[in-house]
Amino acid sequence: MRLKTRVFAVSVLAAFSSMAAGAAYAAPAPRRPAAARPASAADFQQALISPETLLQQLKEPAAQRPVVFQVGFDFLYRGAHIPGAIFTGPGSTAAGIAALRRAAARIPRTREVVIYCGCCPMEKCPNIHPAFAALAGMGFRHLKVLNLPDDFAHDWVEKGYPVVKGSNPR
Repeated sequence: MRLKTRVFAVSVLAAFSSMAAGAAYAAPAPRRPAAARPASAADFQQALISPETLLQQLKEPAAQRPVVFQVGFDFLYRGAHIPGAIFTGPGSTAAGIAALRRAAARIPRTREVVIYCGCCPMEKCPNIHPAFAALAGMGFRHLKVLNLPDDFAHDWVEKGYPVVKGSNPR
C-alpha cells in the first residue's frame, strides 16, 4: 500500500513539474490595449447622447459632425433615418456587426461616432448593445449612443427632427 502511495505521489509531482516547465516556456498571452477593453454597462450609460445634442452637432460643418451609424433593421432605415446616417444592418446579426466593423475600419478612433437603432424601447433593443460593444472593442474613444427611450418614431420623427425617407440602405 505504501509503495502504491509513493508511486502515485511521484507521478503527480512529475506531472506538475512538466506542466510548470511547459508554462515557463509558454508565450505570454497578448494584452489587449486599454482602448479595446470590453464595454461595460457604465460605459454604455456614459455614452448616451440626447436627440437635441445630436441635432445641434448635425448643424456643424461636415468635418466636425459625428459619424452616425444606423444599426437597426433595413425597413426602419428606408422608412426614415437621420440625414447622413450610414446603414450597416442589425447589430444583433453577425452580418450586421461585420458590416459595421468594415464601415468603421476607415474612421479614425478619435472621431466621434454615434450609433442608433430605434426599433423599440432601448432597454429591449437587440441591436444597440452588440453594436456598441463591437465599436468599443475597436478602440473608438468618442463613441456615443443616441438615447431613444421609446423608439425612433417617438423620440426623433414626431419631434419634427430632420429625416431622410426611402433611401436604399446599401
